[in-house]
Amino acid sequence: MYWFSPIFFVSKIGRNYKRDVEIIHRFDEKVFKRRKENFVKKMQQQNSLNKETRREKEPKMKTKHRIIDSLLDLHVKQGLMSEEDVIRDMEGAIFAGHDTTAYAMSWTLYLLGRFHEIQEKVYIELHEIFENDMNRDITIDDLTKMMYLECIIKESMRIYPPAPFIARKNPSEMRIGNYVLSANSTLVISIYGIHHNPSVYENPEVFDPDRFLPENYKNLHPYAFLSFSAGPRNCLGSKLAMIEMKIVLANVLRNFKVYSLDPQDKIVTSYAVMLTPIPGIRMRVEKRLML
Repeated sequence: MYWFSPIFFVSKIGRNYKRDVEIIHRFDEKVFKRRKENFVKKMQQQNSLNKETRREKEPKMKTKHRIIDSLLDLHVKQGLMSEEDVIRDMEGAIFAGHDTTAYAMSWTLYLLGRFHEIQEKVYIELHEIFENDMNRDITIDDLTKMMYLECIIKESMRIYPPAPFIARKNPSEMRIGNYVLSANSTLVISIYGIHHNPSVYENPEVFDPDRFLPENYKNLHPYAFLSFSAGPRNCLGSKLAMIEMKIVLANVLRNFKVYSLDPQDKIVTSYAVMLTPIPGIRMRVEKRLML
């Protein structure tokens, strides 16, 4: 009954949800105002300098470009976005990267806990990277070498995509096969369905990270893997998410062995926004003896 909004928002959980959302909104508004003030001040300073002076004072190297700066440029300079639009996009960039990566890592550890031979293969990769110092900090160079770990993450996200579906609206009338969809129709794309379609992936229920090795991945359709969506509206944070997941999983796997206590047919999932295990994932963790 909580799916019915009038009931949800008069319930205790609904009132708490509304309160928490308002706290987040107020925090984001403060961050936005501070960033906007700095952005406008910087823009005014740049406009006050003539071209010669600006050329002398600007650094020769490229400066880092943040997503918020792009949004503020659209808002302040071009007037294409309202304050509310910028704030909502900020919230999307910040909060869309929490549950998704958490569930992706949980499912990855679950599958590694079931397939120990694959877990050992990724441990050997990590041992080759870190050699005799398995406890040192992870560097960017280390991350680029974690190719098999990345294959494992992608294969886990194929079997258990954190966002099992996405919705889009078509701005104009479009034809799909024999069907004509009117403009502004809501189109729901089943990522889970595509990832488990035998016409897209051979033996789709088999956990096989080798699918994502470069020599195999190139043979897949460009839209076969949709865990980060695809096309012009794909996930802005996909690279950051992969870095986060590699760091966390590498730190876990180089120090511990993980064991999953339940077979896949006993894992019940919920499709409410995130692909959630109900009532959770039971695992055992064991301190790893270094090679």
